[in-house]
Amino acid sequence: MLRPKLPDVPTLPTTIPTPQQIQAPAPFAGRPVAPYAGIGAGAVAAVVVVGIVLTALLAAVAISAVSVAIAAVVLRSLVSNAHKR
Repeated sequence: MLRPKLPDVPTLPTTIPTPQQIQAPAPFAGRPVAPYAGIGAGAVAAVVVVGIVLTALLAAVAISAVSVAIAAVVLRSLVSNAHKR
């Protein structure tokens, strides 16, 4: 039957790598950032929801204003026609 061909075993390098300089870690800022990650996601969600609600309210106010303006024009037209007769 067919036998899989195994890869060759890699050879280790004969030279010893020189150690590299390691930078010291940055000083600790004081407070951990991890607890605030959840607050940031919640704040973004709250801002999005508030934005959607305010946009819907603005659209409702605009539609109501247009409706009132149309009703005022129609009533004005009816009243002016009634006075002319």
